[in-house]
Amino acid sequence: MNRRIRGFTIVEILVVVSIIGLLIAILLPAIGKARDAARQTQSSGNLRNLAVANMSYASDWSDRQFTGCPDDIGLVNGDPNVYNNTIGCMGQLLAGYDQNGQLFGAWCGGDLCDSLDGDPLTWSLTFHLLYQPLSYNVPTDAIIFGGFRTPNNKAFNGYVGNRFYDKIFWAPKDVLTWRLAEPFFEYPEEFRVPENEAEVGRIVWSSYVWSPAAMFHPDVHSHCGWNNPRTFPAAFKSPSLGQCRFPDMKTWMLEHHWLQNNESESNPSFSGEDSSWMFNQGYNSVPMTLFFDGHVSATGVREAMDADVRARKLHQENNICGKCPASSDCQLGLWSRDTQYGQNGYYQQYSYDTLVDTSYHILTTEGIRGRDVLSAQ
Repeated sequence: MNRRIRGFTIVEILVVVSIIGLLIAILLPAIGKARDAARQTQSSGNLRNLAVANMSYASDWSDRQFTGCPDDIGLVNGDPNVYNNTIGCMGQLLAGYDQNGQLFGAWCGGDLCDSLDGDPLTWSLTFHLLYQPLSYNVPTDAIIFGGFRTPNNKAFNGYVGNRFYDKIFWAPKDVLTWRLAEPFFEYPEEFRVPENEAEVGRIVWSSYVWSPAAMFHPDVHSHCGWNNPRTFPAAFKSPSLGQCRFPDMKTWMLEHHWLQNNESESNPSFSGEDSSWMFNQGYNSVPMTLFFDGHVSATGVREAMDADVRARKLHQENNICGKCPASSDCQLGLWSRDTQYGQNGYYQQYSYDTLVDTSYHILTTEGIRGRDVLSAQ
């Protein structure tokens, strides 16, 4: 007697497919969160390694932080042309030797330097955009840049892996810059010059940046009013780590772009290959952050803004402005609003939302002696 072999009915197949679809819908967000957490963990690891590099650098340089400026350039009002023509040739900011054996760098020349191509205007602009911690006294249409964005330069990357394009300088969630830098990761040279026409002139800046306020003399961002660094001799001398009064509350390095909780990859106000949002352009931004005591945590805009509000109230109650000269423009709170950037601070005019009101890390009041967050209430 033949037995009839029974197969699956259409209804049964649909039920199974529905269950599989439901499981996928449940698991995909969990997988995405796990991947996101892994990338944050990797970024934290990068910053911990950079903390060791920073401390090693300080150990070799009398407890000092990295700087691209001569300590005494304030004697000539921070003018690189005058310095290189009258005092001496400043150390050059180098990226490293490329695959052709040529030394690649941003040159700042003058009469006392070896012969270099270019003109004084170009050298001056190079200084403002790359050598000094943060750009001041540059043409109004120039981008806000500075040495705080170049931790992968040759003078510092020797404390890591001696390569400009070392993966440690890029956060895995920094998608736009990672895509640009990734083609150079596999090469062993200190610096890689692009070999195809589409990439000529491209330099990809690190995902991590120092606190430029902490790289200037603390009096630049004084609570008694912001002082242009080109107006006093000691302005460009990088402070020692020992000057940090609140190492567990002063940021040292962080992710320059808005990577956690961002609403989109790119800022429509920015052009070019890297059009990322800045870390302080979204209220929910939480960059992975290295503090001066060496700990790393996700510390964001909301926390910094809350700390600033609390600090302003405390400063008013303690009459902090009463300790300043009558003619000064006293700075309440944790970051300097009275600077060459005006009330907008660091790129805030291009923020995602109107809730953002902070330039912590960048314009910290009192610089290395100040704070970017406060202890728990």
